[in-house]
Amino acid sequence: MYVIVAGGGKVGYYLARSLLGEEHEVLIIERDRRRADAIAEDLGSVVLRGDACEVSTLSEAGASRADVVVAVTGDDEDNLVICQLAKKKFNAGRVVARINNPKNRRIFNLLGVDVAVSSTELILTQIQQQLPGHALVQLVKLRARDLELVEATLGPNSPLVGRTVAGAGLPAHSSLLLLLRDGEPVVPTPQTTLAAGDEVVALARTESERALRELLAG
Repeated sequence: MYVIVAGGGKVGYYLARSLLGEEHEVLIIERDRRRADAIAEDLGSVVLRGDACEVSTLSEAGASRADVVVAVTGDDEDNLVICQLAKKKFNAGRVVARINNPKNRRIFNLLGVDVAVSSTELILTQIQQQLPGHALVQLVKLRARDLELVEATLGPNSPLVGRTVAGAGLPAHSSLLLLLRDGEPVVPTPQTTLAAGDEVVALARTESERALRELLAG
C-alpha cells in the first residue's frame, strides 16, 4: 500500500514510522527544511520537501497512485485543502484528515473527506467511558446517512438485563450488532439473552441515541 503523509510533525513522523514498520510504501511531505532533513536522517529517503497544499508537490509525490493520503498538519484549513486536491485532482484512493477543532468535522464530511480524526473527540470518548452518565460511546458517525456505530456496557440496572434481543424493545432505527461477553465475541440472535456486563455494539440513527442511552443505562 502506498501512503502519502502530509505533515512531518510528531503525528506524521510516528505514523510514517509505524507504516514503514509494517512494510508499506510511505512518503512524508514536509515544507520545513530542517524538519525534513531530520526525518530523512532517521527514516531514510522517504521525505519530500514541499507544500502539500500545492498541486505540483502532490504531483511530484505521486498522489495519483496513492492508496491513502493522510493530512496531519497542525492547520485544519491546510488539511482540508490537501484532502480536496488529493481526492478531486488526483483521484487518490482514500483521504484521511486530522482535525484540530472538532467543530470542523461537519465541513470535512460535507466536502468528501473519507475519514476525519479529532484527537479532542478521541480523548473525550475515553473520559466519557468512565462516567456513569455516558453509557453510550459513539465509535463512528457514518457520513451522509445520519447513522452512528456505538458501544455500551450493560449495567446491573439496565432494563435489558435478562431480556432477549427480540424482546429488548430497542428504539426505532437501532439494532444490536455484536456482544462481547467475558472477552468473547457473540453475534446476537433474536433469542440471545442479555446479561449485566455485556459490552454491546449497536447501530443507531442519531435521533434514537438518547432513547438508546436511557435504555442501556437504566
